[in-house]
Amino acid sequence: MLLTPLYHLLQKHSEEYHRVVNFDPAKDQLLQLDFTAANTALTPEILADTDAFAQYIDQQLGTKYRYGIGGYAEHRTIYSRSSKFDGAEEPRRLHLGIDIWGLVDTPVFAPLGGYVHSFSFNNFFGDYGATIILHHQLEGVSFNTLYGHLSLRDLEGLREGQYINRGVEFAHFGPAKENGYWPAHLHFQIVSNMHEKKGDYRGVCKYSERDKYLENSPDPDLILNMMQYAVQPSQKN
Repeated sequence: MLLTPLYHLLQKHSEEYHRVVNFDPAKDQLLQLDFTAANTALTPEILADTDAFAQYIDQQLGTKYRYGIGGYAEHRTIYSRSSKFDGAEEPRRLHLGIDIWGLVDTPVFAPLGGYVHSFSFNNFFGDYGATIILHHQLEGVSFNTLYGHLSLRDLEGLREGQYINRGVEFAHFGPAKENGYWPAHLHFQIVSNMHEKKGDYRGVCKYSERDKYLENSPDPDLILNMMQYAVQPSQKN
């Protein structure tokens, strides 16, 4: 883990963020999902079929777990399902955000106040689908938060420069046809420098570029504060 100045700043304010999704540690349970090669139950046949993939997620969560969660800096096999992540020399497989898997229309809240940096409908199989990026400042330091796999209705009436207050419900988990054809979930990522990109920023990188991208996208749990409550797959009853 790269402990950048932004990392330390976000850690310093860890008690101030609003929940990005509704979650009560006193009564809700989280399951950490594994999408690496170690998870042999997630077969290529399941990954190739969005409905089957969604059914797999549902079976893992059952009625016990409110959300599935995880994936930061995880070297994943699931991106083999889309040509978007292919490369002539090296495919992109290292995840740069945290995914929160749940129900379509799950509300998403702004963890702190910020301006709408940009938004887009990244409509390609395996892409983000509806995407919103917010721009924030803490102690004069600028950074961004990216929300991928949203509902298309969340983009309606949105404008760049629009201010979103802390705790405002501004987005929702989108259905497959609006979220890049994935099971319903939120991809949440911190991006220090957008490098002039708008409405999009890589959420998955080549392993050989790991250090560069992880430095620019520190651990999202600095804001989410959820991973400490997640049950490991090996502990699942």
